[in-house]
Amino acid sequence: MASGWMISASAMVLMMLSSSFLIMIHSSDGANLKSEVNQPKYACADGGFDSRFQDFPFCNTSLVIRERVDDLVRRLTVSEKIELLVNEAAGVPRLGVPAYQWWQEALHGVADSPGVQFKAPIPAATSFPQVILTAASFNASLWEEIGKAVSTEGRAMYNSGLSGLTFWSPNINIFRDPRWGRGQETPGEDPLLTSRYAVSYVKGLQIGDYEGTNVTELSVTQAATNRTGPKRLKVSACCKHFTAYDMENSGGTDRRHFNAQVTLQDLEDTYNPPFKACVKDGGVSCIMCSYNRLNGVPTCADHNLLTKTIRQKWGLDGYIVSDCDAVAIIHDYFNYAPTPEDAVSEVLKAGLDLNCGTYISKHAQKAIDEGKLSEVNIDEALSKLVSVQMRLGLFDGNPKTQLFGRLGPEAVCTKENQHLALEAAREGIVLLKNEGEILPLSKESTHTLAVIGPHGNASDDMLGNYAALDMVEKVDAIVLIVGLNEEQEKEAHDRKDLLLPGQQQTLVTTVAAKAAVENHPVILVIMCGGPVDISFAKDNVNISSILWIGYPGEAGGKALAQIMYGDYNPGGRLPLTWYPEEFVKVSMLNMHMRPNETSGYPGRTYRFYMGKTVYDFGHGRSFTNFLSSFVLAPGTIYSKKLIRQVTSFQTSPNSLGLIRHFTSELDAEDPSCENLNFDVTLNVTNTGNREGSHVLLLYAKPPTSVKGLPNKYLVAFDRIHLQAKKSKSVVFNIVPCRDLKLVQGEGKGVLYPGLYTLTVDEAEHSVILILDS
Repeated sequence: MASGWMISASAMVLMMLSSSFLIMIHSSDGANLKSEVNQPKYACADGGFDSRFQDFPFCNTSLVIRERVDDLVRRLTVSEKIELLVNEAAGVPRLGVPAYQWWQEALHGVADSPGVQFKAPIPAATSFPQVILTAASFNASLWEEIGKAVSTEGRAMYNSGLSGLTFWSPNINIFRDPRWGRGQETPGEDPLLTSRYAVSYVKGLQIGDYEGTNVTELSVTQAATNRTGPKRLKVSACCKHFTAYDMENSGGTDRRHFNAQVTLQDLEDTYNPPFKACVKDGGVSCIMCSYNRLNGVPTCADHNLLTKTIRQKWGLDGYIVSDCDAVAIIHDYFNYAPTPEDAVSEVLKAGLDLNCGTYISKHAQKAIDEGKLSEVNIDEALSKLVSVQMRLGLFDGNPKTQLFGRLGPEAVCTKENQHLALEAAREGIVLLKNEGEILPLSKESTHTLAVIGPHGNASDDMLGNYAALDMVEKVDAIVLIVGLNEEQEKEAHDRKDLLLPGQQQTLVTTVAAKAAVENHPVILVIMCGGPVDISFAKDNVNISSILWIGYPGEAGGKALAQIMYGDYNPGGRLPLTWYPEEFVKVSMLNMHMRPNETSGYPGRTYRFYMGKTVYDFGHGRSFTNFLSSFVLAPGTIYSKKLIRQVTSFQTSPNSLGLIRHFTSELDAEDPSCENLNFDVTLNVTNTGNREGSHVLLLYAKPPTSVKGLPNKYLVAFDRIHLQAKKSKSVVFNIVPCRDLKLVQGEGKGVLYPGLYTLTVDEAEHSVILILDS
């Protein structure tokens, strides 16, 4: 409902910290309450179960994990094995193995989920900003630090018997359509940004950070070549939802019935890259397959996706889990499999290891009896699950005696983690508009504020006669807080439009008009995950400034106040395109990224979209000004085989004919790619009078001779901090076959010859690539 307060500037921080618009998962109050808690039972430990089990080889930590896994699996009956292939895994008391819940969530902090209990001595965990805002910082080191903090709190909760260690996060689906209800959980619309986020957050979670820890020993990205076997994990991360999942309920269908029709080209250059990076570069120990079908085949039953791609091509060292009940729907919802037993057989043979749900436990035995499934299939899946559990130390006895055993309630909601939550919110908040440099507000002249606005959908009755208006003439400035909430965007629910809900737009324009009469500045604060069409405010001269704050977590109010009063200079950039309302004419079910001139389809995301925008991907302003320029970068890049042929080559427009004559595209997997690497050196100057952070987004515009290529695409980014009037050099190492790679229609990654234009801010530099013919 609409509401308003008139408060002193000094009270603003307290108001914003407690106001209801900052919806997040938990508060951090009371984290140090002391009370008795029942200690959990652990495998291979003294105490809870018969200690004689410690003598079994699967409890022997001096053996390699493969030997330990084999020993445990061979001791189990078929029925016991089957009961371990579901998220609520049954215990095996005769072997001293306790039950285990695989399902924990940690998108932006340890969260309520089946395997997490918030109660004494840990009633809450640190609530970081929702991912879409954290991604807007474009700060990979920040993402990793958040992952480390979350993993520490997760371990502390496990040691206290309140959580497991397998967290089904992050969500790295591409935010393809602005109406998607779960887009707020993701890093945005760009494959590179999403990939970098995935790698950073996963490394932070799995390797973690703890005093006395040898990070090298814990690295999950190193090959397991020595006696210790696969590397240990602080917690296990899971990248989800593989693949082409980005709709909940639209156009007469829902996510459990949806058949995503995706070209090989779009699959390889948009939907799959984050998952590839998560496995190959992040070393993730879990991938979750999605509800939807991909070109007719359920992703959780697709052998090409699960086994050939994730395991064999990318090299997953871990397990594959279904989204919850995604196995059941294969038969029950759309009859892809004729019987439940066929469904179970399909997914296990495709490469699935764990069923979130109960379908495998109910139907696997009959599938074996009917000859559709073998015990070998069961053993293969179970071995991968147990291997991850052993890497986590779940078969190493009481965690109190292990590497992270000292972590307890005092490690949750620490001052350091609360400050990190504040920093994440500050770095992510985006200044969209600041006409007349109204922000930051003067502490000397701005003594009172009117804070006005509904949290969510406000009806006519709730708005009444805008009694929030009487106070406009009594204050120095007006802050309007509007946007969305979980009524509009959430799991299982997509938006129908891109407008502010209810009467919020009318409220904003009415208050702004009244404020103009009184000559008071209006600051509009937008809280949402997905974009909203605020063209009316962008073009309204009565609205001086606009801030986007996403869902900023437990420290969001403080972060906003610090920015508004100039204690922190905003530097966030939008991680997605903000479309106008007319975009809703485009079917959400159309998965094509590229535009189609014949049909009028405009394409999707900044890389391909050809229509109008409200705000572009990467938009964001500062209280100061930055000037970027290319200092050192090659004009021509060619493979060594052509050096003699092009020694006289000049970087001029007339040379393009020479390029076409001598060259053809190069396979992105070709070993000669390593000969093409080059550095780009930039000089960045803070020309203003305030210190601040600047996000450098290095784009490439591809050769125009090939159809179907992106308008431009992000090849590198960095976030730097500069004092006023200071400069800094930034070097990007460009690996063309990775960073400039483009995907052909059949899904093959190639490097095209020709003229590439590199851009940063307003600066441009041309590079000509000459490749072997």
